Parts: sequence; structure tokens; C-alpha cells
Amino acid sequence: MDHAELGAFLKSRRARVQPADVGLPAGSRRRVPGLRRNEVARLADMSVDYYIELEQGRAQVPSAQILASVARALRLDSDESAHLFHLAGRRHPLRTEPPGRQRAMAQLLHLLRDTPAMVMTDLHEILLQNPLCEVLIGAHAGPPGPEASFVLHWFTRPGARALYPSGEHAYHSRLLVSDLQAAAARRQGDSCARALVTRLRQQSAEFTELWDRHDVSVRHEGTRRIVNPALGQIEVSCNSFSTADAALRVLWMAPVDDDDLRGLQALTVQEVWGESVVRDATTAAAAAS
Repeated sequence: MDHAELGAFLKSRRARVQPADVGLPAGSRRRVPGLRRNEVARLADMSVDYYIELEQGRAQVPSAQILASVARALRLDSDESAHLFHLAGRRHPLRTEPPGRQRAMAQLLHLLRDTPAMVMTDLHEILLQNPLCEVLIGAHAGPPGPEASFVLHWFTRPGARALYPSGEHAYHSRLLVSDLQAAAARRQGDSCARALVTRLRQQSAEFTELWDRHDVSVRHEGTRRIVNPALGQIEVSCNSFSTADAALRVLWMAPVDDDDLRGLQALTVQEVWGESVVRDATTAAAAAS
């Protein structure tokens, strides 16, 4: 907890809010710009003495509930609220990325035309894929929710494991569970993570055994082998970066062998993983003309 910076930040935000902004009378004998300390305390439903201690850097670490109340009273936006939590030594609750950020990620995937790439949540819900990614691993993108989690698919749908060589299934099981452990801790038991973990424990003894080990390992860069029904086994170099709250990540998978990349580029997105016939790109172009 950074007492001095927290106090200075609260004071600056308090000075910015005018009484009329929060439905209070302005009065004629105000000696400070913005709100008085007792007004902030009343709006946040907390004691005046405790709010004064916060501003003066003498208070104990406030609870997340108090910080949220102060953020509402001072009309803080999402970035300011996160800053308030960080100054107080608390994790800020995860929030949905704004539409502008999601559009930016979609534009990035569009630009990565020669590299399979996707956007996924830290619960392994695939939200966006570019065409080359769909050819490589199948089309999985959709709205978030437990049903969209690849972790759920991995432990409850045997067909999902066809993505990796059979000898590596135990390894990927451990990786998925240890990554989910870290995500659930960051989310501090929010409803989405809790529902996913509860369902997995109910439906998979393998998941339960791994979860109870409490191993934690966040996925970063590395190589993996993917089994593609049209091209066979492909080795890819995997890299990713995450948003500031780690709730979303962009993952791209560059084939190590140039021939594998050219093979992917030669395929259309005609459900390589489904029942449709895989066609050469030249044939597809001719059929469209």
C-alpha cells in the first residue's frame, strides 16, 4: 500500500468532483474545490474519520468493498478505479475489455494473414480466430462461457484431444490445469471461473486429481506439435501477449517448417476438421469465378 500516493490521488479526485455532479447543494461557504471529505464519506457510506485517515496516509489497508464505494463516490472511470486499487495494495476486479480494445484485437488478427492467430480469455474461451488458425486447429471461436472453454472440451470431449499427439496428452492436461489455477486465483473466485472449475470437478476425475495438486504455471512462449487432419503433424512456435489484467491474450502459432506454412496457406477454410472436402486454394478460386 502506497500511503502517500493513495492520499494524494484521493485528494486530487475529490477536488475534481463538483457538488452538483453528485446531487449535493453547492453552498456559499466552501473553502475547497470539489467535495468536502465528509461528503465523500457520506456518499461512500463510510466513517468520516476513516476517509480522513485514508487521505492522510494513516489508515490500514482498505477492503475491496470500501475501495469500490470510494471509486463510485468520486466518479472514477475504470482506469482510475484500477489505479486506486493498486495504490491500496489490492487487486482490481477483472472487467470486460472495452469494445474498442476488442476491435483492435480483431484488426490485429486480420493483419496476421500469414500466421495462425487467435484471441482467447484466461479461461481458454476462444473469442476470435483468423482464417489460417481455423485451418490449423479448427473453428472454435464464439461467445464466452463455460461451453466455450477449451479446458472443458479437453477433459469432457475425447475428440478435442485429437489436436495433439496421443503421447503428449498427459503433458497438455497438466499445462491446462496449472494455467487455469493461476487464472482462477487472479479472478479471486468470480462466478465464471467458479462455474467452470465446479463443472470440471464434477465431470472429470483426471481434472480433479490435477487440480488438487495446486500446481501453477502460466503459459508463455514455447513449441508444440499439432495434428492437422489434412497435413499431419505440424510443429509450431507459440507466443502470446496478454492485456493488462491478463483476462485476454493474443496467441499466434508460427509453423517451424516453411513447407508446413505453405501447406496451410494452400488450404481453404472449408472445415478441415469437419466433413467438408479440403480443396486446394487454386481449385477454390476457380470454383468461385
